[in-house]
Amino acid sequence: LFFFNLDTDRALVLLEEYCKKLRKPEEQQLKKAIRKVMGIFKSSLFQALLGSFRKKATRHGTTSHTSLPVALACDVLGYPKD
Repeated sequence: LFFFNLDTDRALVLLEEYCKKLRKPEEQQLKKAIRKVMGIFKSSLFQALLGSFRKKATRHGTTSHTSLPVALACDVLGYPKD
């Protein structure tokens, strides 16, 4: 779970940096949506789900280097995942 927390923190940093760049009036709806996603990442429910996901993935040997939160943030921002 510790690694998922680090990856969630990394995703939050990436999303926050992107939000800072959204200054135009037409970008404010996107900024609001990203902030909502950030709130979800910070929620205890999301963290619990990540813990459950990690346990299942580890049990089945399907862990990867890129976590779910970071992959999502990278997809939204158009960044490479590594």
